[in-house]
Amino acid sequence: MTPAFETLLQELKRLPGLGFRSAERIAMHLLVEKPDAMADLLVAMGEARDAVCRCETCGNLAESPACAICEDERRNRASICVVEHVPDLIAIERSAAWKGQYHVLHGKLSPIHGVGPEDLNLQSLKARIESGEITEFVLALSNDIEGQATCHYIQEEIVGQRPIKVTRIGFGLPSGGGVTYADSVTLRSALEGRRDYH
Repeated sequence: MTPAFETLLQELKRLPGLGFRSAERIAMHLLVEKPDAMADLLVAMGEARDAVCRCETCGNLAESPACAICEDERRNRASICVVEHVPDLIAIERSAAWKGQYHVLHGKLSPIHGVGPEDLNLQSLKARIESGEITEFVLALSNDIEGQATCHYIQEEIVGQRPIKVTRIGFGLPSGGGVTYADSVTLRSALEGRRDYH
């Protein structure tokens, strides 16, 4: 392989979710199989780099100071679903189960990895609370120690004593999943999140 190919391979491997084989397959596709696609990809990446930014209100992807969700007057502005990353927001939107607003933290507290409150999108969350419009937070963070710590921090330090309802999404068995094959954390969450059967 050539030095330029190796450099491309190394840069592709740095992207999340791409291992050596995937990076190699993409590099070969762009250089050998579909070299014309490389030019279109470079143009699209340049345009996205110049146009896409974070929504100043919620942290979602936008091409103006506010994203399409924050600008949508039909959304319930009093309820905010707090998520770790933009893909989490996209997944919830795809479900069509949430009609409120969002707030993207762009991570979660993790002292081991050097991620503190100042590294998360918490200042704009605080500003949204101080506006007095918010009556409910739904914390849709991951079900691990860092996710729990982040939820606790938001409850104690951001919401505090304000009369805001704070809930956490339920965790448990996936649809079609059985008890036998579930891990202990999933089973514990499923049992703790049980509700009345109607």
